[in-house]
Amino acid sequence: MASCQPKQKQQIVEDSTKDARPNIIVILADDMGYSDLGCFGSEIQTPNLDRLAENGMRMTKFYNAARCCPSRASLLTGKYPHLAGIGSMTQDFGRPGYEEAIREDAPTIAQVLQPEGYNTYHVGKWHVGSEEKYWPKHKGFQKDFTFVNGASSYYNLKPYTKTQDSLHLKLTLNGELYRPGKDFYMTDAFSDYAVQFIEEDDEKPFFMYLAYTAPHWPLHALPEDIARYKGKYSMGWDSLRVQRYEKMKAMGIISDDTPLSMRSEDLPAWKDILEEEREGFETLMALYAAVIDRMDQGIGRVIKALEEKGELDNTLIVFVSDNGGSPERMRKVIYPTDGELGSERSFPTYGAHWANVSNTPFRYYKAWVQEGGIATPFIAHWPKQIAKGGLNNNYLGHIMDILPTSLDIAGVEYPKELNGKSIPEATGKSFLPALKGEPVSGHDALFWEHEGVRAMREGDWKLVSNKYYIDETGWNAQIEWQLFNLKEDPSEMNNVIEQQEALAKNMIAKYEAWAEANWVVSPQEFFDMKAAWKKERGLAPAGKF
Repeated sequence: MASCQPKQKQQIVEDSTKDARPNIIVILADDMGYSDLGCFGSEIQTPNLDRLAENGMRMTKFYNAARCCPSRASLLTGKYPHLAGIGSMTQDFGRPGYEEAIREDAPTIAQVLQPEGYNTYHVGKWHVGSEEKYWPKHKGFQKDFTFVNGASSYYNLKPYTKTQDSLHLKLTLNGELYRPGKDFYMTDAFSDYAVQFIEEDDEKPFFMYLAYTAPHWPLHALPEDIARYKGKYSMGWDSLRVQRYEKMKAMGIISDDTPLSMRSEDLPAWKDILEEEREGFETLMALYAAVIDRMDQGIGRVIKALEEKGELDNTLIVFVSDNGGSPERMRKVIYPTDGELGSERSFPTYGAHWANVSNTPFRYYKAWVQEGGIATPFIAHWPKQIAKGGLNNNYLGHIMDILPTSLDIAGVEYPKELNGKSIPEATGKSFLPALKGEPVSGHDALFWEHEGVRAMREGDWKLVSNKYYIDETGWNAQIEWQLFNLKEDPSEMNNVIEQQEALAKNMIAKYEAWAEANWVVSPQEFFDMKAAWKKERGLAPAGKF
């Protein structure tokens, strides 16, 4: 830091008219669980994110929208996903709220900040509109290096399912198609362009949305990163969950009386895994750790670039994840899988066994609305405004709050219209007061719906309805409401809806009112809508992960 101070002082002397508003960098991880960072209890080496946490603030009650596309749409627009157009994924079901891309009346952070004097950069995964007319260059971003789609090899743009071909998957550089070269590795490429855009930035403040694909499957990791974790996971998933759980309590991420949820009933205990099978399972978790490690290394280079420009102290950096750890098993892969795990000719996933660890101490996974699916680690770093080492266990926040917070610190009003058309208000809430240490509580209530999965949180009470519950017989259909007291039962193990009928009835009524106001359909309506969409295209009915 000392070496950067003379540069900063010289810049102030030479250009007293420079726009002094802060830069904003929002970093989004993909399919990363609540406990996967060192500063949230993990054994994975994340020194750069840990540094941001140590010198900034962590929030422990911050939420995403349960799955990739809805979270991204919500983050970018400051609205609940349906009001942004993406209540499901990027299929157009022919009705508002379940569309193929972000709506025209839901401007992105970049569309709001760019006319107000900010440079705007997009780096990484997009997945909120695959057609060219929906790309970042049409959503307010002046420069971009973008993976347009949802997932691919980290080494190239090879297809991975029968519904894709190599022309479907796209990378763009400043709006033009980009073909990766011989030594391409996606995580490094994102970090490279993030650094480049920072280095090229002029005297304006900038907004950067840096959306890594890490650690989404396939778990493609570089040999030197894998080597750091070889042999680290021989204790198995049960012991590792306990290890993280105890570390999280010691850190204050969870309270001492937070129970550790049970291992999902359909998963075997580590002691029951045959010795000859254990090495394979250990390798999968080592790959997952290595992918996160490489992302953190890239974030370190972004931090260094800011330091070298004397801009770190005047940059708000926010880090979140789009959903919890993923239980997905890719059985339909057509990608070559005859190579060493982690290499170009492999397509590994780490499965529910290790995703259960990622989401410690909570139940369930990505696409569920129990805490394991929607709770995200949250880090904010901004030395000019945020005191070091803050740990906020009270603020109830949501990924849609990033837009209003960005506008708040930039001194910009949310527009009433875009391109001559009126715009509904954003539904997010600025958490700037919380970053400054003010005693604010955040949202009074939050709501979720994604492909028939529903939830509402109001204070300490959480109303939940999933497509599936898991017991010793496997995955079973379940759309009835359940109620949990998160103060007494943060891991959601004790359904108390029968004991709290009046409260549940009141919360259900509030959910239904929210659903009507936000273009949200019922579970049965969604299942029928998606089935009809698939039938029209000759696709198989939806299955489980």
